This record gives sequence, C-alpha cells and structure tokens, in this order.
Amino acid sequence: MLLLPIVPNLTNSNNPALHIPDGFLNVPISLLCWLITIILISQAVRHTKTSLGERQVPLMGIMAALIFAAQMINFPVAGGTSGHLLGGVLAAVVLGPWAGMVVMASVVAVQGLLFQDGGLLAMGANILNMGLLSALIGYGLYRLVLGQNRLVKLTTIGLAAWLSVMTGALVTSLELWLSGTSPLRIVVPAMLGVHAFIGLGEALITVAAISFIMQTRADILESATPDPHGGRGWIVGGVVATIIVLFLSPWASADPDGLERVAEDWHFLERGTSAPYQLLPDYTIPFLGETAMSTMLAGAIGAVVVAVLVILLARFLQRLSKSPTQVQPSR
Repeated sequence: MLLLPIVPNLTNSNNPALHIPDGFLNVPISLLCWLITIILISQAVRHTKTSLGERQVPLMGIMAALIFAAQMINFPVAGGTSGHLLGGVLAAVVLGPWAGMVVMASVVAVQGLLFQDGGLLAMGANILNMGLLSALIGYGLYRLVLGQNRLVKLTTIGLAAWLSVMTGALVTSLELWLSGTSPLRIVVPAMLGVHAFIGLGEALITVAAISFIMQTRADILESATPDPHGGRGWIVGGVVATIIVLFLSPWASADPDGLERVAEDWHFLERGTSAPYQLLPDYTIPFLGETAMSTMLAGAIGAVVVAVLVILLARFLQRLSKSPTQVQPSR
C-alpha cells in the first residue's frame, strides 16, 4: 500500500477534525500516554462494572453515537479556524465520570481505527487528551454544585466544558514540546489562543444540551439510571438527534481545526504520517467519493459501530459484576 508523506485527511474539506497523527509525537511520549490512558481506562471499567444500571446501558450507546456524530461537525471560529465538540463533559454529566470515560475512549478509538482520524501510536494521547481528561474535569466541577440551583449548575458546566478544551490543548502542547515537535514558547500560546475560542463553542453546545435534558428528562441527571417508568422516549430522542446531526455533517466548516492551524502556521504539519491502512478514510465511503451522501453514510456507520461497541462492552461488564465470586474452601 502506498503511504503518502503526510496525513491524508488533512486536505479533505469534509474532515471533521485533526486528531494527533503519528509523527507528531515521539515513541517515548506516545507510549507514556498509552500507559496513562490504560491505567485510567482500567479504573473506569472497574468502577463502571460495579455501578452500571440496566437502563444506563442503552443510554451509554446513544450518548456514544451522538457524541461521535457531533464531533463530525466543525464550527467556524476566529481567524479562519474551526473547532468541534469534544463531548467529554456532556458524557460525564449525563453518565457519571467512569461510564463517560468508557464512552469517550470508545468514540476516539473508533475514529482512529475505522476512519484513520489520528495515528495508531498516538491514539493513547488522543484518548487521554480529548476523552479522559475532559470527562474527569467535567464531572469534578459538576459534582461541586450538585445541590445548587439550575443557573449555578449550567454556569459551572459551561466553565467545565471550556476548561476541558483548554486542558486538552495544554496537554497536547506539552506532548508536542516533549517530543521535540515545537518549542514550548511557541506551541503553548498558539494552541491555547486558538482553543480559547473553540472552548466557547464547546461550552455553548454542552450547556444547551444539558439544559434541554434538565427540562425534558431531569431524572437522567439525578440518578445513575433513567426513571424506569419514563418509557423509551429518551432513546428515540437520542436516535433522532443523532440522525439530524449526521444529516448536517457534510456542511461542517471546511476551515482547519485548532491543531491543524497551529501545525500549518508553525511548520510541523509535514511531520504527520499516514495510517498503514484505509477503511473509511476522511469519513467517506471510498466508492462514493467526497460527496455529501458519502459523508452521511460513513458517519452513520461510525455512529452505529460505536453505539454497538459501547452497548456490548456495557453488557459484558454487567455480566462480570453479576458473576458470583468463586471462593475455594480452605483445607
């Protein structure tokens, strides 16, 4: 297979985001990020296994599909740059921190493995920066105001969403610096400057989503599982919202996202290397080309795959939690 010298999805106008490609980070930093990511995910799995309610399983799947679809839509920000929703704060507030981390890790993994969005070696960093840290920050701040009124909660959630973007940008900057990709004095202000605007979009979208849930299904936020008498309307609503977002995805902003803009401006974009294989590159169906239908169908495939993956994982964790511990009698 022919490997191009730069990441193929950097030039596609339908590309929803530039996750860190292989080549931006050196091997030691990539492995360190993988180690931290594995430790955090193992903790998330352990805690999710013991706290997962029956009705939380489909909610996790719907949330994963919705966040995946939402990440495909880039919104324009200042200076010809675009941004996209991370969704970690949204996932953590709705599902709790641990289940939220499982969902976010699954979303980023599917993006990398199925759509070649981000490098395989750098996937640990992408999961850490965009998924795990954002979920931890989001729930950590939200928990401080659980007993407060709606305005305080929404304000705190907005602040947490903005901080999650800034934290991801800062950690990415440090990884790039430690990898020798860009000097610290350049990459930190450049990344934080552009992501300060992207974080505002993250905050507005997250607050709007949580506000809607507060008005329609507040029980989802008040307990680990939705009200068993509430029917499955929230599932239908989640599916409909995901379909609407997928329909809008071909019309996302074509401007480069925050990391791509910084990489272009400071001349390290060419360090990125292509994936060793291609399945649905650039969020398109190869035989349909770069068309609106191609983007929508590819997004639908991704949303279904990540939803099924999360639901199967959640079911597996449920079975593990219900399995009786076998204790050997002492002799």
